[in-house]
Amino acid sequence: MAKDNDGTPKPKDPGKKLRKIIKNTRVAMLTTVASDGSLRSRPMVTPDADFDGELWFFTRYNSPKSEEVQENQKVNVTYASPKNDRYVSVSGTAALVRDRDKVRELWRGALKEWFPEGKKDPGLALLKVTIDKAEYWDASENRMVDLAPATRPVRPEMRGPGRRPDPPESPAPGGAQG
Repeated sequence: MAKDNDGTPKPKDPGKKLRKIIKNTRVAMLTTVASDGSLRSRPMVTPDADFDGELWFFTRYNSPKSEEVQENQKVNVTYASPKNDRYVSVSGTAALVRDRDKVRELWRGALKEWFPEGKKDPGLALLKVTIDKAEYWDASENRMVDLAPATRPVRPEMRGPGRRPDPPESPAPGGAQG
């Protein structure tokens, strides 16, 4: 088993461990950076999907959070389940995405509560969070355990010593919206 910097064991498959921890914690808190630099958090439902190193959320294309993400792509997503003593913090890079195939893949009927027009709602968008760092609280060890960068797929531009990718450009046209 791999070791953390302090010599304690790390999970063999960090992506699988993260998926397991967040699986039954449906609501996350998404924190964005507002234009004045303040941090804003709001609850977001995590759709059931195979975890591939990215977190996906449904949102409105013209919303304050969408505007904030277009201005500053750095976000944090937290999951908490006090009953199970599970706490996760995920830092990443967000992008507003309009992809009808991905909407169909992730759509669940319960989302109609927030999007009454369904998956064909013209204001519907996805928020994709590419994970940069993930940690979880290990209650038995009384410490945070680092899960990333192994929780995300390695993109070609990240290969090589010390390479950091440029933040992704928003696939949505135009500047800050609504």
